Amino acid sequence: MNSVSTTKKVTVTAVAAAIGLVALSACGSSDSGDKAADSKRVTLVSHDSFSVSKDVLKAFEKSSGYKVDVLKDGDAGAAVNKAILTKDNPQGDVFFGVDNTLLSRALDNGLFQSYEAKGSEKVESEFRVDGDKHRVTPVDSGDICVNYDKKYFADKKLAPPKSLGDLTKPAYKNLLVTENAATSSPGLGFLLGSAAEYGDGGWQGYWKKLKANGVKVVDGWEQAYDEEFSGSAGGKKAKGDRPLVVSYASSPPVEVLYAKPQPKEAPTGVAKGTCFRQVEYAGLLANAKNEKGGKALLDFLIGEKFQGDMPLNMFVNPVRENVELPELFVKHGVKIDDPQTMDPKKIADNREQWVKSWTSLVLK
Repeated sequence: MNSVSTTKKVTVTAVAAAIGLVALSACGSSDSGDKAADSKRVTLVSHDSFSVSKDVLKAFEKSSGYKVDVLKDGDAGAAVNKAILTKDNPQGDVFFGVDNTLLSRALDNGLFQSYEAKGSEKVESEFRVDGDKHRVTPVDSGDICVNYDKKYFADKKLAPPKSLGDLTKPAYKNLLVTENAATSSPGLGFLLGSAAEYGDGGWQGYWKKLKANGVKVVDGWEQAYDEEFSGSAGGKKAKGDRPLVVSYASSPPVEVLYAKPQPKEAPTGVAKGTCFRQVEYAGLLANAKNEKGGKALLDFLIGEKFQGDMPLNMFVNPVRENVELPELFVKHGVKIDDPQTMDPKKIADNREQWVKSWTSLVLK
C-alpha cells in the first residue's frame, strides 16, 4: 500500500554469494560456508512505504537468529511488476505490499509458493482470500477515502461531502483532487470504489459528472496530498487550494502525530461514504533462496508485535484479531464500517479495461 508513512528510505545492502572463487576441493567447503552465511540473512522486498520500529525488528532478529534486509522497490505497482519479472531469480525471500487491486496479477504469474504462516488462524476471516493454497498472507488493511480540510468548510459554512454522489454537486465544484488511476494505488482504489458503487454500466457516467464538476487529477498521492490539498501540514511546498483529496481514513492521525505542538483534534476529516477497502498481503517468493528464513519472517509479519507496531508506522490497520491499537491512532483515526469492496477476480477481469476507459474519459 502506498500508505501515509513519512519515514526515510531504508538503506539496503544486498547479501550475495561470493563470485569467481576458485574451488578449493571437491566437497565445496567454501561454497557451503557462503550458504551458511546467507542462511542467517533474509530479505524482504517491498514498496517504499514499508516501515517498522527498530526495536520491534531487532527483537525478531534476536529471537529468530536472522538478519533482515529490507529492499524498497518503488510504489506498489512498480514493485509487483518488478517482482514478477525477476521471479526466476528473485531479489529476496518474501514480498510484502501486493494489495487486493493487484493480487490476481501476482498469483496468476506464479509469484509465490504455498506457506501457511503460524498465527494465520488469528487473522480475521474477511481478509483470507486464497483458500487452502496459502500463497499469500494478509498483513494489513486500510480504507481509501476522500479527506477534507475542516477549517475550509467551517469558514465557508459548508457541510463537507458524505458520499461519492455528493462530490458531483455544484457546492463542491473545483474542490476535489485525486490521483491518476493508472499510476497511483489510491487513485486506482478510488476508481474501483466508484465501479463498486455505480456498477459496470454506471461508473463512467459518474466520472463524467466529476470531470464536469472540476475534479483535478495528479500523478500520485504525495503530489495530491502535500501540494494540492489545503489541509496538509506535511508538505514541503505551500499549501494547495483544494480542500478535498483522495487519501486514507488513517490520514488524520498523521496530521496530529507530526504536528508541533500536537492539536487536540485532527485538522482533517474523512467522508465515510466515499471509501474503498484496500488489503495488503505478503508471500514467500517462489524461488526464494532462504525459504526457512522467509517463513519465519512471514510468521513475524502477522505476529502481535509487528501488527501492533504498524498503525503509527505505516498508518494501516492490523488484520490480526484483538491487537491493541495505539491511543493516538484510535482517537484520531476514522473507523469505516461499510466500505466498498470488490472481489479480486472481478478486479483482475476488468482492471486494465477500466483504467483505459477512465484515462480516455478523464484525462483527454
